[in-house]
Amino acid sequence: MPGLINQNGPQSQLNVKPMHPTFGAEVDGVDFANLTEDGFQEILKLMAKYGFLVFRSTGLDDTAHVNFSKRFGDLDDIRPYMTGGRKPRYDYFELFDAGNVDFDGKVLAVDSPRHHYGRGNGFFHIDSSFNPRRASYSLLRAAILPPPNTGGNTEFADSRSAFETLPKELKERLIKEDYVGVQSLHHSRKRGSPEYFADLKPEEYNMHRHRIAQVHEPSGRMNMYLGSHCHHIEGLSELESWQLIWTLMGWATRPENTVGVEWKNPGDLIICNRAVMHRAAGGSFEGKHVRDLRRTTVHDASSTAWGLNEKADTRPGFNSNGKESISLTD
Repeated sequence: MPGLINQNGPQSQLNVKPMHPTFGAEVDGVDFANLTEDGFQEILKLMAKYGFLVFRSTGLDDTAHVNFSKRFGDLDDIRPYMTGGRKPRYDYFELFDAGNVDFDGKVLAVDSPRHHYGRGNGFFHIDSSFNPRRASYSLLRAAILPPPNTGGNTEFADSRSAFETLPKELKERLIKEDYVGVQSLHHSRKRGSPEYFADLKPEEYNMHRHRIAQVHEPSGRMNMYLGSHCHHIEGLSELESWQLIWTLMGWATRPENTVGVEWKNPGDLIICNRAVMHRAAGGSFEGKHVRDLRRTTVHDASSTAWGLNEKADTRPGFNSNGKESISLTD
């Protein structure tokens, strides 16, 4: 069956436990404080194979998290997004705030601007697909977690296997037409909280273009690069565009293509690549308990990293038409 993980390939020296028949694994035995280059190269190979990896109780703090992430490549940083006088909560510009905590360390109220902004993360997406240069890896770490059984899991979707298992005619159509998805951060934010962002018009902001059917170079497998930031598909009418987007997203996020991961301990780390979509699951913790997650994002260095965009630093910030300026927490 297409997409099934080959268990007969090179064997890892680490303890690798697959989490799904086609992607995802939990890995034990990594000493992050003393990780050799051979050990790091093994992680890269596992990432190409599984798409996302889960490491428990890593012991990483902010400094170690950033330094480890730099081994994957150049890191994105939050400075272009710090509009409206906002200040970062951390000492490192490379750390993105993916939690529900305000600058004073209090839980965000469910009616706060940042909470409304964060609701867009509840849709399956790929980090930074709205940027001209996409990301290759995201490294998400738990600093403080809510009580058990209050929600806050992260769910993943296997977009490589989704492409491979598409109906034959649809797969051939994607390859023949070579569709371009036009991506917008403002679009996904408005989808997440349409009433709060009623006056927001994504069409008034820069969007960036990436092919939908493309090769994931580290694995050599075809991938469907889509997600909730996709505003429309070039060359199609609005109706045709949305019909195709919803068809592809529906296929990619079927139960057989998805798996949820529970955050168990502070220091848990999940790394995912651009061939995997993910979303933040809600829960009863919202508005009540701290869920402090911190993310680094690695700039893609592959031959198609910039998609069909100009090679310029035009990463979009977010200012919701006069509402509070909000830093990226995608």
